[in-house]
Amino acid sequence: MSNKITFLGTGTSTGVPVLTCECEVCRSENPRDKRLRTAAYVEYNGLRLIIDCGPDFRQQLLTNKINDFDAVLITHGHRDHIAGLDDIRAFNYIRGKTIDIYANETTIESVKTEFPYIFNPGDYLGAPKINLTVVDEAPFEINGQKIIPIPVMHGEAPILGFRLGNMVYVTDASHISESSLKLMQGADILVLNALRKKKHATHFSLSEALELIEKLNAKQVYLTHMSHFLGLHAEVQATLPDHVFLAFDGLTVDC
Repeated sequence: MSNKITFLGTGTSTGVPVLTCECEVCRSENPRDKRLRTAAYVEYNGLRLIIDCGPDFRQQLLTNKINDFDAVLITHGHRDHIAGLDDIRAFNYIRGKTIDIYANETTIESVKTEFPYIFNPGDYLGAPKINLTVVDEAPFEINGQKIIPIPVMHGEAPILGFRLGNMVYVTDASHISESSLKLMQGADILVLNALRKKKHATHFSLSEALELIEKLNAKQVYLTHMSHFLGLHAEVQATLPDHVFLAFDGLTVDC
């Protein structure tokens, strides 16, 4: 059975192009320079997972013709990773299913804060139907498939990456402990964030990501959560090691 990841979005919280910006990246005609907010669709031993559910969620599912999935993994509770949760209603109505969502406790609280009508609908009959499951550092299973949470730091906020077999997905990290690096070692596919070239307080820069990649011994690496400050896709790609690639929206990789 083929396992694969589809990058639904590879941009930072503003997306690319950034509203009102006239830089060369935002004016680029190359479709690989146009980035929706970061999210992914993973097919893993028959399990279909969404990773993160940001404000572009509806557009991402339509563009990639994703008509169903089994669960949502959420890395953290910032709006560019959870703002699309209301669009789950279509799967409630048409697929007749309640959607299972897995996240750490802090993220679950963010979902409850951002979407109070889901949990206290009153007379409103249109609230999304979801099941929230808190995950911590312990491996868990969905439909018999093992998922390993990878704790990382997003500035001062503890968030989660995930390992699914030989694929590791980490976004929005600025620091990763030695114990978490061990969980990431030797992946066939590593997805890692690289916001821009200049150092940032809460995300890896490109040089920081590349330094980390050297330690992890992954066969192929795909960078995501990239801002317009990183530079033009074609120019940056030409500077990277042979096994490191800038991901782009719509890219599908076997893993």
